[in-house]
This record gives sequence, structure tokens and C-alpha cells, in this order.
Amino acid sequence: MHETGTGERAGILLVDDMEDNLIALEAVLGSLNEPLVRARSGEEAMKALLRQRFALVLLDVRMPGMDGFETAANIKRLDQTKDVPIIFLTGAEEDSGYAFRGYATGAADYLTKPFDPWVLRAKVSVFLDLYRKNRQLERLLGRERERFGELTSHLAEMDALVREDGSAVAGALRHRIRLVEELLTEMRHERQ
Repeated sequence: MHETGTGERAGILLVDDMEDNLIALEAVLGSLNEPLVRARSGEEAMKALLRQRFALVLLDVRMPGMDGFETAANIKRLDQTKDVPIIFLTGAEEDSGYAFRGYATGAADYLTKPFDPWVLRAKVSVFLDLYRKNRQLERLLGRERERFGELTSHLAEMDALVREDGSAVAGALRHRIRLVEELLTEMRHERQ
């Protein structure tokens, strides 16, 4: 099981109106041990994307109602979902212009059915790894922001001490400077 560090797992949204295609995708991707969420239409896909975070969307091009291109355009239009990578899936007999249209709509990749299970699993694994690394960077950035806030607070306290009488200032300043130096040293070690 691949954890992202915070207990949040990298879900994969499978969007296809055909039950057989969803079953095939689940069979190929089940060994990745990540949550697989089904959507039978573009509308269902949008609802799922607004309910939870996904590492990736596998999106069928041809669906009744909102097709894959419209769904992708809606995904890329929303701030909450615009960075979710999309792999388009379509039949080999489809118009060759579909690939270009898919990339123009914001797809990260494009595969024709029937797809090679190994290729699909490898491509999905790359996006799962990217998702995990992005989440890790978000957590590190959050910690760095917290520490920066602590440093700012310490500096403000030192500034206030300097403005007070000078007799007690020297000892208090040395103490505060040591705290700031320790925080900076910790931050440097974590980056290495």
C-alpha cells in the first residue's frame, strides 16, 4: 500500500460509460493498491473531482452527453481541479484528430484501446509518483512557512527588547539570537 505520508492515498478516477471498460481498467490498475473511483459520465466525473483529490483521471473520449473533451475542458477550467493530469482513452478506430484535440484540451497523455496493460500501468505509476512528490513538497512548504512565522515572531520580540532599556537587552538578545540560529540550522539540515 502506498501512503502519501498524511494517510491520504492517491485516488484514480476512471471515467467511461461502458461497464466492460471500467472492469478492464480496474483489473489492470488494481495491483497498484490505490483507490479506484468510477464515473459513468462527464457529469459524474466532475462531481467526484469536487468531492475528493485525485492523482489522475483516465477519461474516455466518447461518452453520451458531456464527452471526454468537454469533461476535460471543465476539469481544466476549475481552480480546484485544473492541475489533475488526464489520460484520454479512445478506440483505435477513432479519428486521428482526436489525439491532437485531446492534447489541446489539456491531456497529459493519450492511449488507444485496446491498450497494453503494462504500458497503462507504467504511465499511471509515473503520475502517482508525481502526485506523491507534489504532496510531499506541499507539506515541506507548509512546515517552512510555519518556521518562517516563528522566526518573524522572534525577530519582532528582539526588536521590542531593543526598544526597551538597554540593561536587560543584551542577555535577552543573546538568548533570542541563539533560538533563531538553532531554527536556521535545523532548516538547513532538513533541506540536505
